[in-house]
Amino acid sequence: MRIDIVTIFPGMFAALEESIVRRAVETGLADVRIADLREYTTDKHRSVDDYPYGGGPGMVMRPEPFFRAVEHLQSAERHRARVILLCPQGEPFTQAKAQKLAGLERLILLCGHYEGVDERVREVLVDEEISLGDFILTGGEIPAMAVTDAVVRLLPGVLPTASVEDETFSNGLLEYPQYTRPAEFDGLNVPEVLLSGNHERIRRWRREQSLLKTLSRRPELLKGVFLAPLEREMLLQTAQREGRGAEL
Repeated sequence: MRIDIVTIFPGMFAALEESIVRRAVETGLADVRIADLREYTTDKHRSVDDYPYGGGPGMVMRPEPFFRAVEHLQSAERHRARVILLCPQGEPFTQAKAQKLAGLERLILLCGHYEGVDERVREVLVDEEISLGDFILTGGEIPAMAVTDAVVRLLPGVLPTASVEDETFSNGLLEYPQYTRPAEFDGLNVPEVLLSGNHERIRRWRREQSLLKTLSRRPELLKGVFLAPLEREMLLQTAQREGRGAEL
C-alpha cells in the first residue's frame, strides 16, 4: 500500500519513522510519503490560505495547492488513490473503517488547518472525510498519523494474524485483561486460570472478561455482538447488580 500525506507541516510526521510503521516501510509492505503542500503553490510567498469570502474569523486553506498536489500524486501511480480529508466534520474513525481502508492499494490523506479548506476541495477532490472524534485539533496531522498507523498495522504481513484478530474492536468487544511476569507483584496476583494451562478455561475466561469490560465501559458496543443465552443472562444479572439497565 502507498499512502501520501499532504500537509503544511512535514516535520510532524517523524513519529511514523518509528515502530510498526517503520518496519512495514523497511520490509516493503507499505510506502508512506509526506508531501509538502507549499510545494504546490505558485506565488513567491508560498501561500496556502486566505481570508474567507463573506467575512469571519481566521483563514481558509486555498483550493489551488490541494488540486495541484492531488493531480500530481494521482498521476504518480497507475492505481487511483482514495482521497481522504481529515477534519472535524468527517465520519468518526473506527476499527471497521481502518480494516476497509487497509484493503485498498493507495490513499491520499489531506490535512486541513485554520478554519478549514475551501469547499471546492470537498466537492471535487475528496472521496470521504474522517474525524477522530467530536473535538477540535489544530490541524489534520495527528489524525493523519492515527489513520496511517491504524491502517498499516492491518496490512498482511505487518503483524502476526493472531495479534490483529484478538484485540479490542476486532470482534466488536473491548479486549480482555492482559498479564505477564511476574505472577505475583506487590501482593497482586495473576488470575489462577491464566496459569492453569487449560486453554479452554482460558478462552472462556477471556471471553467473559471481554464481555464484562465492554458492559462496564462501552455498553453500546454489545448491540452489535452475538451473545449466547448464558452470556446474555450473565450480562443482564451484572447490570442489575450494578443498578443500571442494559440493552442487549
